Amino acid sequence: MSNQNGAQRRLGVTMPISEALPTKEDLDSSDRLLQTLKEQGLEIVLGKLDKLVKEFVYVVYVRKGYPEQIAKEAGGKIFTFGSYRLGVHGSGTDIDTLCVVPRYVDREDFFEVMYDMLRRRPEVTELASVPDAFTPVITMSFSDIPIDLTFARLGLSTIPDTLDLSDDALLRNLDDRCIRSVNGSRVTDEILRLVPNIPTFRLTLRCVKLWAQRRAVYSNMMGFLGGVAWAMLVARVCQLYPNACAATIISRFFSILHQW
Repeated sequence: MSNQNGAQRRLGVTMPISEALPTKEDLDSSDRLLQTLKEQGLEIVLGKLDKLVKEFVYVVYVRKGYPEQIAKEAGGKIFTFGSYRLGVHGSGTDIDTLCVVPRYVDREDFFEVMYDMLRRRPEVTELASVPDAFTPVITMSFSDIPIDLTFARLGLSTIPDTLDLSDDALLRNLDDRCIRSVNGSRVTDEILRLVPNIPTFRLTLRCVKLWAQRRAVYSNMMGFLGGVAWAMLVARVCQLYPNACAATIISRFFSILHQW
């Protein structure tokens, strides 16, 4: 992307190391990487969960005595973050999701009403709630897909499907737990905004994650780097080589990581 003076927009805190375009050999290597990752079988559907969130908000509003029309218009929305939102989710790993609701729905409603609605769904198994966690969460397997569902109540009367969480004004007057939940999605979107080429970033990160997992060095709970940390490292190398393809960036990634 260029500004009005024709200069390329700089991403990151330093100039790129190289702006060289990929060679045919580089592109062929990236194609082989993509084919390898496709064999891992990565595909997810979250439509049912989003619909369930809207039903949850409607039920809560009706129970609290709001007119049915207002309850129908209140809305709710599911946001994804973490590896799924970054486009690098692998089969069998948890999907990080955020349930965003309007101001008249409480966290207690989430852990009571929403939990009960999920419990009655035949496709939901291994359901558990952790309301006292640092970031409160409901965990489950939804149609055999592991889901971590967090909660955030915004100071809005309605939650439109077009809602964008990047607006800092949405954080006003939120409690710490809601801010932590919302920031998961905001940080993920910010990473995507700061990389020069999203498809290249995603392919590179998927390869790096697979490498780290197979060498048992992927887990912040075990003292290694977690998903967000790996994503930030890959994003930084992408900034340093804005025109390179994934195969080149992976090579540069390990060289730079070793030097650091």
